[in-house]
Amino acid sequence: MSLQGQTWWLVGASEGLGRALAEAMSIEGATLILSARNSERLVDLAETLPDARALAVDVTDDASVTGAAAEVGTVDGVIFLAGTYWPMRAQEWDTGKALAMINVNLLGAMRLVGAVLPGMLARDTGRLVLTGSLAGFRGLPGSIGYGASKAGLMNLAQSLQVDLQATGVRVQLVNPGFIRTRLTAKNGFAMPFIQSPDKAATEVMRALRSGRPMTSFPMVFSWLFRAGRLFPTALWNRIFARR
Repeated sequence: MSLQGQTWWLVGASEGLGRALAEAMSIEGATLILSARNSERLVDLAETLPDARALAVDVTDDASVTGAAAEVGTVDGVIFLAGTYWPMRAQEWDTGKALAMINVNLLGAMRLVGAVLPGMLARDTGRLVLTGSLAGFRGLPGSIGYGASKAGLMNLAQSLQVDLQATGVRVQLVNPGFIRTRLTAKNGFAMPFIQSPDKAATEVMRALRSGRPMTSFPMVFSWLFRAGRLFPTALWNRIFARR
């Protein structure tokens, strides 16, 4: 699949994977609309790319999302990359942070899908790409809020795929592992197979070209989480429980 001549809306493009992916898609010839809450970073990024413009949006605000979608208009594809994260164990429960992760990571995606899907269905064409996480496959220590948000987003993508199978709208789910960003810098533990944003963007570009419904990476690391869905609960808990 060539991105030459296509227009894509990237939501969550101001830093990390979103920024690296915008740069990679621009090299491939895509026209880009770049969105996030931080308009200053967006403008700085858009000015470095040949065919991109910045459009600030807050995915936690219904009016902001619907207004931005109306301004964006018809696009070939939309990628949801917005996310927030705090490491949180049950013993350090923080309801405000847990709800914030659900609101951005899951409800933000639902707001965006609700704003763009009707138009795609009316045209019977379009691509929706949602960014999940290996943390969404099964419960992990220190993942209160974040894991639940990603599990919900992954289920949303899979439900959309089934419902839209007979239409011209395609939905893809990408599940990264650890990416070296401002958010993962909050972790106080070793992060196996951690990737740079550029490396992760290369993986996402490969997924876009393939058209696969779901791509999880890094491949070897993802095998543990994908296979883990088959583990008995007691065994999984013994493997991952913190003592």
